[in-house]
Amino acid sequence: MSRALKWKLIGGFILVFLAGGLTGAYVVASHSLMFGPPRHGAIAERMRHRLRFQLKLTDEQMAKISPIIDKTATQLETIRSETGQRVRATFAEAHREIATELTPEQQEKLKAMDERRRRWLHHGRGQKESESPTPTSSASPSP
Repeated sequence: MSRALKWKLIGGFILVFLAGGLTGAYVVASHSLMFGPPRHGAIAERMRHRLRFQLKLTDEQMAKISPIIDKTATQLETIRSETGQRVRATFAEAHREIATELTPEQQEKLKAMDERRRRWLHHGRGQKESESPTPTSSASPSP
């Protein structure tokens, strides 16, 4: 194998490695943006940006519709919060019912699963462990 061919192979491997790294970074970033919990006000910002860009709105038009966007974003955040609470309650009830059919060892594993998910979710939201809500039951999860 010639020296030039060796360097071309090494260069090719480096390029493939870098492409994989960039792809991974993109996937992680898009996943956290898409599935991560939105920060307060993010919905209104996205709505403003999308409307301004797609409709080519003037500053005057943006000023007139901003209160509508703010009201809508507040309503959507309330709906999202209420839905999240309902989902958590539904999972908690399901796990309470499931726990009655499990052995004590399986119940402990279910509790551990719930605790891992709770820690993961709160870590993803930037909350400290002390801020996590206390479960209503020993087998209640927080999705």
